[in-house]
Amino acid sequence: MATPPAVVSASLGTAFADGVPDPIAQFLQVPSSSLWAHALSQDLPTLLNDHANCELKAASTAISMLHRYGQHDALVYRMSRLAREEMRHFEQVRKLMKQRGIGYRTLSASAYARGLHEQLAANEPGKLVDTLITGALIEARSCERFALIAPLLDGSLGDFYRGLLASEARHFEHYLELARTFAKNSIDTRINALRAAEQRLIAQPASALRFHSGPPAPASASEAIH
Repeated sequence: MATPPAVVSASLGTAFADGVPDPIAQFLQVPSSSLWAHALSQDLPTLLNDHANCELKAASTAISMLHRYGQHDALVYRMSRLAREEMRHFEQVRKLMKQRGIGYRTLSASAYARGLHEQLAANEPGKLVDTLITGALIEARSCERFALIAPLLDGSLGDFYRGLLASEARHFEHYLELARTFAKNSIDTRINALRAAEQRLIAQPASALRFHSGPPAPASASEAIH
């Protein structure tokens, strides 16, 4: 049974932000740290650059799955649509950056996605199923963070993130539907295992904040909340 959305977690947040859809809260089970949101909301160049990179990586991941699993029609159609949508969001973020005079730059990746991918099964069809569950976790966490950070940003930027939340809220369910399609048995055990890994990764203090990083490391936490 899923843990209620308002679960208390010492290493993460104490409750989900307003606006997080119940299915996402129930799937993630524990919320992000508000320290992460307050710190990154004060660093728009990092927030927008890393968000743009995340959208580009999401599109790239979808296209990679098209190449690797092109024999599966249901996956092809879903990933094709997803890749186009993620590229549109990438373009929207780049446009916002240009409007605000923020230059595009490459940032080092957080340990989040790499840590999740290290949990994937080595063989098929387990690897495909795990990849889809991981995609669901990443999409759900992204939506949760849109809701968490939107109120801390100025009007137009906050509205942009609230709009993204509304448009992407069901992506994680699409990933889970595909995972169940290709699994030979129930995927509940794998969901629980990968979700536990995701929760550990999102709680790890980070010296370099990113869209999917943990909260500020202790040395910088005091600066993040002033």
